[in-house]
Amino acid sequence: QVQLVESGGGSVQAGGSLRLSCAASIYTYSSYCMGWFRQAPGKEREAVALFSTGSRMTYYTTSAKGRFTISQDNAKNTVNLQMNSLRPEDTAMYYCATRYGGCTWGPSDYKDWGQGTQVTVSS
Repeated sequence: QVQLVESGGGSVQAGGSLRLSCAASIYTYSSYCMGWFRQAPGKEREAVALFSTGSRMTYYTTSAKGRFTISQDNAKNTVNLQMNSLRPEDTAMYYCATRYGGCTWGPSDYKDWGQGTQVTVSS
């Protein structure tokens, strides 16, 4: 089982930026997907951005596209989420997760999850 640890959350004003990082304990799969998800109070968990280590393709939701950037660092065991132009509606607990194989949007498809990091955006 892969252990994931998120960091980088915090509180910012609208229009600000945050960078989230997800460190994985070990990669046992040659091709997997790492995703960032979020869950606001009273809402379902939803995908934000996905990164495929096999194809190195990135995928974004409509809300994240143009504002967020997902990337993998040179050590290949950390995936980052750069979030710019943050909005109050981005406020949520953010989680990273992994699954073997290609990227999918459904949270239930992901096997390993981090503990989450809180992002709060004030207006």
